Amino acid sequence: QVHLVESGGGLVQAGGSLRLSCATSERTFSNYAMGWFRQAPGKEREFLAVVGSSGGRIYYAESVKDRFIISRDNAKNEAYLQMNSLKPEDTAVYYCTVDFFWARVVAGQGVSWGRGTQVTVSS
Repeated sequence: QVHLVESGGGLVQAGGSLRLSCATSERTFSNYAMGWFRQAPGKEREFLAVVGSSGGRIYYAESVKDRFIISRDNAKNEAYLQMNSLKPEDTAVYYCTVDFFWARVVAGQGVSWGRGTQVTVSS
């Protein structure tokens, strides 16, 4: 089990930006693919983006690919989600997750999940 902690959420006006971070003390973090999901009230959890273990392979959901940027710094055991041009419909709890297998991250079957960070976008 990899302990993950998200941070960087908050309240922002529509059109603004936020940068979420996902940190871990797991020294083998660089062996894991890492992804971001979100869940809005009354809705199912939604895949947003995934980055491969080395950072070289990235895939986004269509809904965010032009606005969000995923990245990672394996030296710091951290990953990030830069969110730009935020909209009220981006309001949700955002979660990071990891797994050895890329496909499992995309499918929402990561071996570990953080507790989430709240993002609220006001109109």
